[in-house]
Amino acid sequence: MAEVRLESISKSFGGLTVLPDLDLTVPEGSFTVLVGPSGCGKSTLLRIISGLEMPTAGTVRIGGQDVTFDEPSKRGISMVFQSYALYPHMTVAQNIDFGLRLAKVPAAERQTRVAEAARILALTDYLDRKPSQLSGGQRQRVAIGRSIVRQPKVFLFDEPLSNLDAALRTQMRVELAQLHQSLDATMIYVTHDQVEAMTLADQIVVMNAGRIEQVGAPMDLYDRPQTAFVAGFIGSPKMNLLPGTAIGRDDVATMGIRPEHIAVSDDTGYWPATAQVVETLGADTVVHAHVAGTGDVTVRLPGDRRLRAGETLFLTPERRHLHLFDADGQRMQDPA
Repeated sequence: MAEVRLESISKSFGGLTVLPDLDLTVPEGSFTVLVGPSGCGKSTLLRIISGLEMPTAGTVRIGGQDVTFDEPSKRGISMVFQSYALYPHMTVAQNIDFGLRLAKVPAAERQTRVAEAARILALTDYLDRKPSQLSGGQRQRVAIGRSIVRQPKVFLFDEPLSNLDAALRTQMRVELAQLHQSLDATMIYVTHDQVEAMTLADQIVVMNAGRIEQVGAPMDLYDRPQTAFVAGFIGSPKMNLLPGTAIGRDDVATMGIRPEHIAVSDDTGYWPATAQVVETLGADTVVHAHVAGTGDVTVRLPGDRRLRAGETLFLTPERRHLHLFDADGQRMQDPA
């Protein structure tokens, strides 16, 4: 494993600048997730780290070494793509082994590495099967196995779960987290799904329009977002972002409050509201309500709380959980 350091990285395509000027450190052994909406530059940044794209300016260091102009094969990295890219005519074992054979690794060592990767990924019983005989999750594990056997310094993942259904994505998130723990490796993972980011990462990098909005541990970003963009992006259901006038603060451009930090009463509260849509999710009940003169507000309640669309309810934001942002979207001093 190795630290990855990006220094003053920029990238332009013709007259279009997609990464203006960026610095980032990925600690050795961390699981760092680059997250943001489509077009924010996260995949371009990953490709620069991998060597598949050259930066317009700046330096890429892996393990302290300047690799900015090194070929991908010389960087000590391995990349797992959104597409499994498996050879259909080869068995699982042959697919995992393919890169080692190209590198002319001795047969005995190849066999040992393949067997160990199969053990880690629960693929031992499938080594003689072809990709067409596997589920989507198993195919993705084969693609990951192909990376493991190379014993890279850094694993790179470019939205590897986006082709899987919801149940498989949940299962694979758990398996990737366990893989990181067992390998104790440096991993950099790109996704647009903030739930994946929150559940997998020990460091999240939130990107927006080519810039880094905030870097930190998942709950640091959740509890103390430094910009209104991060506040609205991290969390599901997402944070309510309302004008400061909603709490009587003309000096505040935007006020944020998470759905679980709003008290609900049948008869008294700060905002009279009307329930518009009620989502009964089992453990939680999510209410989408409308506050006249303020806007739409989402509230998360315990699953045993029963409400119906059209009901009047009274909402009170918990003062100690307010998030205040100025006209530039930057965090202001926390309310007392």
